[in-house]
Amino acid sequence: MNNGDGKRVNGEAEEDDDEDEGNGGGLDAWERAYADERSWEALQEDESGLLRPIDTNTLYHAQYRRRIRSLSSLATTARIQKGLIRYLCIVVDLSKAAAEMDFRPSRMVVVAKHVEAFIREFFDQNPLSQLGLVTIKDGVAHCLTDLGGSPESHVKALMGKLECSGESSLQNALDLVHGYLNQIPSYGHREVLVLYSALSTCDPGDIMETIQKCKKSKIRCSVIGLSAEIFICKHLCQETGGSYSVALDEVHFKELLLEHAPPPPAIAEFAIANLIKMGFPQRAAESSIAICSCHKEAKVGGGYTCPRCKARVCELPTECRICGLTLISSPHLARSYHHLFPIVPFDEVSPSLLNDPHNRLPRSCFGCQQSLLNPGNKPSLRVACPKCKQHFCLDCDIYIHESLHNCPGCESFRHSKSAIASEE
Repeated sequence: MNNGDGKRVNGEAEEDDDEDEGNGGGLDAWERAYADERSWEALQEDESGLLRPIDTNTLYHAQYRRRIRSLSSLATTARIQKGLIRYLCIVVDLSKAAAEMDFRPSRMVVVAKHVEAFIREFFDQNPLSQLGLVTIKDGVAHCLTDLGGSPESHVKALMGKLECSGESSLQNALDLVHGYLNQIPSYGHREVLVLYSALSTCDPGDIMETIQKCKKSKIRCSVIGLSAEIFICKHLCQETGGSYSVALDEVHFKELLLEHAPPPPAIAEFAIANLIKMGFPQRAAESSIAICSCHKEAKVGGGYTCPRCKARVCELPTECRICGLTLISSPHLARSYHHLFPIVPFDEVSPSLLNDPHNRLPRSCFGCQQSLLNPGNKPSLRVACPKCKQHFCLDCDIYIHESLHNCPGCESFRHSKSAIASEE
């Protein structure tokens, strides 16, 4: 009897092991969704009823073009002043609600991953701006990093403090952020981005007074929720001129987060023209030894020398710790300029022109010089600059608008005209 039971138990255990192996080696359902190929999801039905693979590049390009058109329409409808020098505080909710697993593997992990990408994108598009991190846990707001221009220091500090506990307090976070941003000069645009996971807020006082205090200090507060719409968050955004949205899934959360990377339009009553003193420091010799004012220690080579007080700093842009002068380089200033005059969206070349044998269209992309023909010498999807009429592939279209911010065709045409004028 015992041996028989033992054999039966062993047999059941072996069957369970076989089932686990058949279900993906003991992986959870959400893990198998990422581990398996799931090739059937990459197919779609065409007009004739046949299955064909989905062109993911075309879908990504279509989503990108919709975003570019929306941004371009806002920029062309009226002259909008934008804040190029931004001081942004990111408030990350690390209460126990961030440990929920509706975002896989958890809200905290998803937020940390996309905040890291957002920090790098923020400094790429706003080289003159500064960013700081604040966390909420156990009903208390903690300053993770001070306002600064080093993306690596922010990412390193965030990844070392990923622990969830306690309740969330929106009022404490706003009070802490207000203390930092209220000291910012008038030319700086003060912004707060709250990544909120909880469904409630545990506050020590009247949060309405805190909201009015932020409004009076011209602090724009925006919230991205990960659970559901909350009245107090919506009221905060309405009072301070920010935006409030709730993420449906991880992809939607990434899109909502990256929408805050470009500088937003300045609020009319807060848009004040100012002259700002800036210094353009020279890079020190590689063999020089000096005490860095950032880390308070001696360093060999590299670094930059403040033109006013001759103090040494490690990286740009930053503010001199000794005299308070804003230190930047000329590329930083040039990269910030493209937000005022963005490149117009390129026009898609219509299929009728692509299929017309009488039209002699370019056979290669003007940017990367790659062929614009599909197998069989059939023309593929392409876009054309409305000014210089040069044709580009979809990858170059995205690269030009998101990274380069200059049309190679227009620039070459401008340089050729200047060369002809100089010869004459």
